[in-house]
Amino acid sequence: MSSTVTPADGGEENLALAPFVERSYLEYAMSVVTGRALPDVCDGQKPVQRRILFAMHELGLYRPARHVKSARVVGDVIGKYHPHGDSAAYEALVRQAQDFTLRYPIIDGQGNFGSRDGDGAAAMRYTECRLTPIAELLLGEIGRDTVDFGPNYDGSFQEPRLLPARLPMVLLNGSSGIGVGMATEIPPHNLREVAAAAVALLRNPELDLDGLLAYLPGPDLPGGGQIISTPEEIRQAYASGRSSLRVRARWRVEDQARGQWRIVFTELPHGVSTRDVLEDIERLTNPRPKEGKKALSQDQANLKALMLGALETVRDESDKSAPVRLVCEPRSSRQDPEEFVQLLLANTRLESTLPINLVMLGRDGRPRQKHLREILQEWLDFRLVTVTRRTRHRLGEVDRRIHILEGRALALLNIDEVIRVIREADEPRSELMQAFGLTEIQAEDILEIRLRQLARLEAIRIEKELKELRSERKGLQRILDSRAALEKLVADEIEADAGTYGDDRRTLIEAVAAAVLVQSVPDEPVTLTLSRNGWIRSRQGHGLDATQFGYKAGDSALAVMELRTVQHVLILDTQGRAYSIRAADVPGGRGDGVPVTTLIELQAGAKIAHALAALPETRLLVAGSGAYGFVTTAAEMVSRVRAGKAFMTLESDERPLVPWLLAETDQEIAVLSEGGRLLLFPVSEMKEMPRGRGVILMGLEPGEKLLAAVAIDAKGLVVEGVARGGAVSQVLLAGAELDRYRLHRARKGSRLETRVKPRALQRKG
Repeated sequence: MSSTVTPADGGEENLALAPFVERSYLEYAMSVVTGRALPDVCDGQKPVQRRILFAMHELGLYRPARHVKSARVVGDVIGKYHPHGDSAAYEALVRQAQDFTLRYPIIDGQGNFGSRDGDGAAAMRYTECRLTPIAELLLGEIGRDTVDFGPNYDGSFQEPRLLPARLPMVLLNGSSGIGVGMATEIPPHNLREVAAAAVALLRNPELDLDGLLAYLPGPDLPGGGQIISTPEEIRQAYASGRSSLRVRARWRVEDQARGQWRIVFTELPHGVSTRDVLEDIERLTNPRPKEGKKALSQDQANLKALMLGALETVRDESDKSAPVRLVCEPRSSRQDPEEFVQLLLANTRLESTLPINLVMLGRDGRPRQKHLREILQEWLDFRLVTVTRRTRHRLGEVDRRIHILEGRALALLNIDEVIRVIREADEPRSELMQAFGLTEIQAEDILEIRLRQLARLEAIRIEKELKELRSERKGLQRILDSRAALEKLVADEIEADAGTYGDDRRTLIEAVAAAVLVQSVPDEPVTLTLSRNGWIRSRQGHGLDATQFGYKAGDSALAVMELRTVQHVLILDTQGRAYSIRAADVPGGRGDGVPVTTLIELQAGAKIAHALAALPETRLLVAGSGAYGFVTTAAEMVSRVRAGKAFMTLESDERPLVPWLLAETDQEIAVLSEGGRLLLFPVSEMKEMPRGRGVILMGLEPGEKLLAAVAIDAKGLVVEGVARGGAVSQVLLAGAELDRYRLHRARKGSRLETRVKPRALQRKG
């Protein structure tokens, strides 16, 4: 399948459909990226923003000019320069006027230009605008041949390809945009810091990233807030050009009467409004069941109880005098204010991430991700070229003026003869040129000057102006001839602009740990029961009489565990997979509980083998009936997913033994085989590993299985078994009685000298 394409030369070119679509899509993608989505490193503007500012410049909308209707500006923009919809142009104009979006707004808006709470701007027929003083940084030099101009979309007007930015606006105000296959997220920065970094790099081209970060420590957001990422994380973001930083709100504690207090948030993370935070709190305190569910999940119920138990009320008291004032009152003044704030930070957008993706158009016109030093260096190169062009343009103006004034001075010295030539000559211009050696420009100027400009006082003015212009010309030529002079001029101008337009940093940079809700549920004692048929239930408190627990007919207890609601129940299935359930997620109340399969997803063919409760740091002895095992910690059995995780490697005919909790006093491992053989070896011979098959514990006979593996101390161990007649019996082994069973790991051990048929081992005591 093919398609016919008409190239620029007017002929026809046949292409297969796939290459044609690929080429067309690539052209479209590049058009979107370069023509709409990405800012330019030189002036920090996207095309629509650049066209808006230029249109306002052409209208002369600088202070003290009056504001004009935004609709008039948008009309000029889409009629002359930007062949797209008016809504896109107006949205870009509004964004450039929002002081909560841009660190340094370029447009001075009058009327409703939206709010930080997400309210949209009024229609463009209701709002008015003009340029702010800082717009001079972008537009002040545009008429001095500093940048190239090109035809607009229909060739009827000329528009600038770039604006002659006097500071790196791409860093000052940042940018956000999504193109085809590319996106950009450039955070705002402080003007003084950016200027200082640019000057430092200009004066020392060998300055590295760490040197720049000494002047520019990080983003400076319009709404303030706090960046809590570490200096290393900030450095990595600027070194790679892509990362994310943690930001959080800033607050204070306001003391009230009778020992009461409240938390007042006065600054929010960039892009977060008080409305966003109120919506987050509403979702936490009044949650809705997840899609497809009829009731709240246990997580939702726990978090709801926690929030309602801590937060009494929250209200937005923001106004003109306090742009952000979010008041949160606790339910009890006995709460710790720091824990109260951590609860809010961990569960709302009061703490969030600030994405950084420094993608922009370079001086070569290509979109690329750049690091901080590269951005500043490219802008400095652009600025040096801009100042060179401006200087050359001014030098041309000075030369032209000197040329004209020299002609006038000559005419004043010969005023009588000049008047005679003008009165008597048929072609006075050529006569003047021939008589006094004037150029055509000088002769034309003499013919057009007024008689009063021939007065004696005018000669003094001409000499004074000539002197000043010749001095200026000398200075301009020195700048063009000397790289050092050019760089000094650029540095001086950057520092002057920083002094004029700069302000103090708003965002605090201080590394602290991110808010993590360690305790998402009340810390309470509970007793969990898991039956052999897989029913699990929670009961309040410890020390309950387990003999009074009821079960379904034919069912009995597999495990009865005392723990706290903030801990996990660890489950091991018959295939060696580990699962974990938060104790707080196990429902309580009356009845037999719920099937454990509603809380975990057992793999096909697997059944629950064992369950236990242990602190994360508890060491466990884990073994299988194939006589392989290892030492690990309870934390390794915790899984973040319902489907659990692979924990023990077992053969198809093997089953896991009961995990054994290792005590600090345990010295030996005791293992028992089906054939009644017992082996003891030091704990130090065991291998510690997070998961897997482990090492061999005991040499087994063909077809034989391991019955038990326990750890014991100096007190000895108890062998449980069945005596003749079926009676359960226990045999105590301690001291010298154990010597005959003490060997090294992986040996076969010795047969027990007892008539009891052994089936389990226990630690004495």
